[in-house]
Amino acid sequence: MIAFLEGTLAARTPTTAYVNVGGVGYAVLMSASALSKLPPVGEGVRVLTYLQVSENAGVALFGFLSEEEKALFERLITVSGVGPKVALAALSTFSPRALADAIAAQDTGLVSKIPGVGKKTASRIILELKGSLDAGIESLFASPADAQAVTDARLSGAVEALLSMGFTSAEADLALKGAPEGATEQALLQYALKRLGSR
Repeated sequence: MIAFLEGTLAARTPTTAYVNVGGVGYAVLMSASALSKLPPVGEGVRVLTYLQVSENAGVALFGFLSEEEKALFERLITVSGVGPKVALAALSTFSPRALADAIAAQDTGLVSKIPGVGKKTASRIILELKGSLDAGIESLFASPADAQAVTDARLSGAVEALLSMGFTSAEADLALKGAPEGATEQALLQYALKRLGSR
């Protein structure tokens, strides 16, 4: 896996940067916004990279100037129907923060402004990425373990509250089954009490 390239910018086209690293030239596909921020040809450059190996497209190297851009690209290409070209188009249209905010806000109209993305694909991007971008761009860097720890703490807090009200642990567990993901401890407690009250 090539994590980054550090060398001299040898040339650039509207879609690609050519980086000379110790006499070896790498063709790196980048978003229009990242390409516009590169230094002049002949100057030193450091580009974060994502290496894609596929049967039909062969080997392709994608480049980014920030961790946010790379993380969002990697998240976008996990969405079915969204390939690297569409992901780069998304990063050419929006800054990583603006795109993460649009997804978190479930703004289909804004997301469908990405070239090659219709309403259907925009809805799929929002549906598949919304959960991981609820807190905006920062949530890209929260590890699944961190998120799980927060969820577990909220659940156990709600269980403790129910036990202190005289419910059994079996009743508490049952009442919290299917609780909405990412709910606060207070919301979990209200959800459980509602279910216990309707029985």
